[in-house]
Amino acid sequence: MDRRYVIGSAVVILITLTSGDTQRDGFPYKWKKMLLFTLGLPLVLLSSVIAAPNANDPCVKVAGKQFVAPADALACLKSFPFNETIRQNVIATVSGVFDFYTFEDFYLNSPPPFQESTANIRAELARINSTKYTTDFDFSKDLYDFTTKLNDGHTRWFPACYFSVWQNILPAPPVTLEVDGVQNVFVSPDAVVFLEQLGTPFTSFFDALKFDWRRLAGAKVLQINGLPAYDYVDRIASNTSGNYLDHGVRVNSVFSSYRLDGTNAFSQRIGDLAGPVFPDPESVTFTLIPVNSTKLETITIPYASDFIGVPFTDGPSFWENNCAVNDATNGVDNSGLGVTPAVQTHRRMRGNFIDGSLKQALGLPPQFQPTVPIIAGQNGTVKSFILPDNKTGVLFVGSFEGDEQQFQQDTVTAVNAFKARGVSQLIIDITNNGGEYRLFFLAGSAQVKNPGFQSSSRANPLAQTIVKADIARGITPNQAFYAPANWASLDNVEFKSDFDYNDPSLPFFINGQSEPTSQRFLDVCDAEFFEPFPAQPPFDLNKVVIVGNGNCASTCSMFTTLMHELHKTKNIVFGGKPGERLEYKGMAGNQVLEWADLDSEIKTAGVKNDSLAPPDLIINANMRVNWRTAYSFFDESKPIAYVSEPATLQFPYTKDTYNNPQNVWEFVAAQVL
Repeated sequence: MDRRYVIGSAVVILITLTSGDTQRDGFPYKWKKMLLFTLGLPLVLLSSVIAAPNANDPCVKVAGKQFVAPADALACLKSFPFNETIRQNVIATVSGVFDFYTFEDFYLNSPPPFQESTANIRAELARINSTKYTTDFDFSKDLYDFTTKLNDGHTRWFPACYFSVWQNILPAPPVTLEVDGVQNVFVSPDAVVFLEQLGTPFTSFFDALKFDWRRLAGAKVLQINGLPAYDYVDRIASNTSGNYLDHGVRVNSVFSSYRLDGTNAFSQRIGDLAGPVFPDPESVTFTLIPVNSTKLETITIPYASDFIGVPFTDGPSFWENNCAVNDATNGVDNSGLGVTPAVQTHRRMRGNFIDGSLKQALGLPPQFQPTVPIIAGQNGTVKSFILPDNKTGVLFVGSFEGDEQQFQQDTVTAVNAFKARGVSQLIIDITNNGGEYRLFFLAGSAQVKNPGFQSSSRANPLAQTIVKADIARGITPNQAFYAPANWASLDNVEFKSDFDYNDPSLPFFINGQSEPTSQRFLDVCDAEFFEPFPAQPPFDLNKVVIVGNGNCASTCSMFTTLMHELHKTKNIVFGGKPGERLEYKGMAGNQVLEWADLDSEIKTAGVKNDSLAPPDLIINANMRVNWRTAYSFFDESKPIAYVSEPATLQFPYTKDTYNNPQNVWEFVAAQVL
């Protein structure tokens, strides 16, 4: 059947093709696929229906303002009515992307200690597809919340129209601290100097409300919205934080902590409670005891919504600038991409998570930044220091992204400087490391031919078609990830360009479901190394420790897992709540494909017309997916994501360490090394 929608003078025809009748738990396993066609005008003209000008346009009220009341920001976002054409397009695309999700069937009954992350993905998609919504925001936020609660930062729906357009900021960011041997929740003691970096627009917003937020800094928090403070933190970790399978790691994500920002400068993350990426909470109520007081107070603290989207003047321009599909939304056909010396011979493997708070990153106040000089990496993602004891070197690895060659050069420069100055022990700090591209080689050994993990992808019917098409078309590794020569056999020999690693596929069963995978393979690593590979580790690995807060995503998790499982390196985690063990790795999927990446794989293989291929999105959004699985060295039948590996040691933060990296390092050097 087909359904027609009039959009301006264009006609959108939805032709529904049923691709398989197999049922799973009463719901279609393969969603009905949609082919969308336009007659007369491009699909971008959805904007003319979604955002028609009107005299009461709530977006006009907030246009051009930096900080506004959350209710006003939300009114703008909710001014776009629900549109069934958009829903059917989005559900078709998202459902098709989930066909590639390596962990889909794990969610039917997630193993301990990750049982909180249990969901029937197809049933949830069916629910969202049948729910009555009033606004487009309601629909897209429901889909966002569902994917967030999967707690896999590699597999999430990000609607550009609403995600991190306004970030709410609470002028009382919470932290967890141990004081006199007892852990409690506090308002961050540095809240004033930290948040005043937002300038007069921020402070004036609260001045206009006659709300004295500065007096709350350092206060002890007993209850939040009527619940014991840690119980409310648990609620945020369960429903809002996302990204990490381990609940304890998500608890740490709720609190404010130090990190490197997108410019590789020392920064302070405001935390998930104080910095939600949607403007839907207007306030939160704390029951607290202010500093230098014994009096219990109950205070309702307002949020301020900070605009970090693309500027606009009214509803139509908001939609056009933030919501309308653009050239980067969907994928492209890379088959015409030539191979030249200027082009990498292999595509760069990405493993990271998307942190909306990085759009508005505030610096770590200078008085809390390291006082020892930087040895190497002044402008890079890895910064090195030598502590005052002159025997402890520190590598602060803020992420694994940026310039690959600079990353390796900075690391080698640091190691050489450490050895020249007699450094004998090493701390690697990966606090709030979001992952990305890196193959970290510091502790590698020439005796390990390939330090990577065994890996596989899902061998669904469309994936099998893509590999066969890539082989037939002569697709090269720089054009597509599915190209066989991107990968190596388990004895570290690069696959031939005509080797079909999906045929035969390998059987895989989990939670009573059969989900065949590709044959196992390794990454091709040699092209990633610009510096000579060390013959031996530069330090005694018994004198190397890894320090973090569990917020260690993707590539970071793979690095820490490799160090622990192959070299028995200690992983030390700070923070969490009393009595709860934290995993040292936060998110360990292996490789993520953004929607545009996956769509490019389909188009490059020339199979976009396949009935199983998801349609192009008609709004600006991203449905990313964990495309590959990495398997544990301890048990190569299990993905490392589902192997529970608690930290070797766990310490609470204190007033001296929660936002002071050098104090953390000196504590570890004195207490652990």
